[in-house]
Amino acid sequence: MIPFDLSTPIEVFSRTRLPPDGRPGYRIRVCAEEPEIDAGTFTLRAPWGLDGFEGADTVIVPGTADAAAPLPPTVRDALRKAAAAGARIASICSGTFPLAATGLLDGLRATTHWIGADQLAAAHPEIDVDPGVLYVDNGQILTSAGAAAGLDLCLHMVRRDYGSAVAADAARLSVTPLEREGGQAQFILHDHTPAPAGSELEPVLAWLRDNLGRELALDDIAAHAGVSTRTLIRRFREQTGTTPLQWLHTARIRRAQHLLESTTRSVEHIAAEVGFGSPTAFRDRFKRTTGVSPRTYRRTFS
Repeated sequence: MIPFDLSTPIEVFSRTRLPPDGRPGYRIRVCAEEPEIDAGTFTLRAPWGLDGFEGADTVIVPGTADAAAPLPPTVRDALRKAAAAGARIASICSGTFPLAATGLLDGLRATTHWIGADQLAAAHPEIDVDPGVLYVDNGQILTSAGAAAGLDLCLHMVRRDYGSAVAADAARLSVTPLEREGGQAQFILHDHTPAPAGSELEPVLAWLRDNLGRELALDDIAAHAGVSTRTLIRRFREQTGTTPLQWLHTARIRRAQHLLESTTRSVEHIAAEVGFGSPTAFRDRFKRTTGVSPRTYRRTFS
């Protein structure tokens, strides 16, 4: 179990106070199949067994360090029983994997930490995996992305339960914004897809990296590679899994991310430096790729 993912809901819900007298908004139980929980660098003792799910309004599944580990049947059955009784079921980070193993996410949209999104989609094709958002609310079943996105999800649930004023107060006590701009797409490093070492494309990709600021058409790339455009597209598909122009766009956005993080150059200057003909086209492409504007990205990561 990932301890951060367990402490996040405990902290958020324990800090939720209701007007006018400040009484607690939630009662919290930590439940586990066994009394001792492996939290990596230390061990936790859970005061409740799985019978603690009974009567729960919400059950939250924290992340697991081993997403591929099989879900114990007793935990699976307890989660299904809680859902059948009307409990809201939520997962944080890689907690989406054990939740997915219950079948409760079948046919629904869900998210998880971006680094595990492909693995989740491959293991559970019946789930519509969205790696670009901070959380997904399907009503009774909710999922969140990694780490701090668990805060976003928990505050969202507080807002659903008690309104924005109570949620804003809980957010202030947690020293976090009630809502963050963009999704987890802004935290993903959009590296260009590599070609296998020693492949025919290696020199072409190196040339593209060195010429990101130039206006390059498909014919220009094919001419440099000494092949037809059809052959170039086929080789890119075979060796990188994408098209030449998509590879080029991704490499330009990755370079732009680096420049926004590490320099004070204007957005307009960076747009030109990475090969976009206009700042507007750059802003549009950047937001489609990362989920936020260049200025918001810089404010977050510079």
